[in-house]
Amino acid sequence: MLITFTSRAAADVLMLGKIGQQMLELIGKDAQDPRGIVTVEQLPAAIAALSAAATADRAKAPASNEEEDEDAPKGMAAPVALAQRIPPLLELFQYALRDKEAVTWEAS
Repeated sequence: MLITFTSRAAADVLMLGKIGQQMLELIGKDAQDPRGIVTVEQLPAAIAALSAAATADRAKAPASNEEEDEDAPKGMAAPVALAQRIPPLLELFQYALRDKEAVTWEAS
């Protein structure tokens, strides 16, 4: 499944199903809905929720990347953190709020 977030204010943001659903849950939307809308009035709260989630995720990350995880498979890149996945959607929401445009999503 692919979730596409769309607004007239900026380019579309595409997310794979599980991550897209997680983003919807973070902003208080039903992740099971195949489509929906974040109204201009809801954007400030959605922006705050995404920002808080990114900050919390960064806070729980290891303090230093210098220490290697002995249990991690050799030669494998570290998994992408939630704090790294949030910025594209956060930026879309910020542009939408600036231009007073809603953001819609659709799962396909």
